[in-house]
Amino acid sequence: MTYKVLVIEDHREIAELVKLHLKDIDCRVKLAFDGPSGLADAEANKYDLIILDLMLPGESGLEICRRLRGRGDYTPILMLTSRSTELDRVLGLEMGADDYLTKPFSVMELLARVKAIFRRVKAITTGSVNATTVVRVGDMTIDADQRSVAVRGRSVELTAREFDLLLHLARNPGRVYTREQLLDFVWGYNHSGYQHTVNSHINRLRSKIEDDPANPVYVRTVWGVGYKFSEAIGNAAGRNP
Repeated sequence: MTYKVLVIEDHREIAELVKLHLKDIDCRVKLAFDGPSGLADAEANKYDLIILDLMLPGESGLEICRRLRGRGDYTPILMLTSRSTELDRVLGLEMGADDYLTKPFSVMELLARVKAIFRRVKAITTGSVNATTVVRVGDMTIDADQRSVAVRGRSVELTAREFDLLLHLARNPGRVYTREQLLDFVWGYNHSGYQHTVNSHINRLRSKIEDDPANPVYVRTVWGVGYKFSEAIGNAAGRNP
């Protein structure tokens, strides 16, 4: 299939180079060279991927990412940065970016990251053959197709990462996942070493779905190992194909 990609990058040579090589993997690419025009394009049009430079004139990449996620836009974002500090990478991930790439980067690595994002999105969207579309867990209903969550009939607004974590855990009640395993599934293999990112997302998820986040019923901590979805609730829940 053909993917629509928006590249927001103020260095025109880099933007044109990215566009040239993305066309080789069947992508239709639109370019924007500053923050405001890139944000306007991202808000007005539907894309399969946004490649977003961190440092942009008029509006930073972090701010664009924050605003898109704040309005419920879960288009995958690959962030480009000339900075290499851990803080910059963590900030991008915490804002909701799906991946990051530090300049200078090779074309092969760029294409590998883009393909990996497309594979993850497809896997999460379609699921496995036996994956359920709607998962009912106690007072919670998770709709994978609509990417929606409700607790006792009340809609719960989750970020893309929070939703992916919850759906993955809820589809496998009782199974204990390490932070590294959750990073691999939701963020991708290249985020090794960012286990604290999983912790912060789990904490925010609990604050939205649990009556008492300090004593969670759904997402439980297995001390010294990682996290699991409560097996008792999972076994009692009905599931629709």
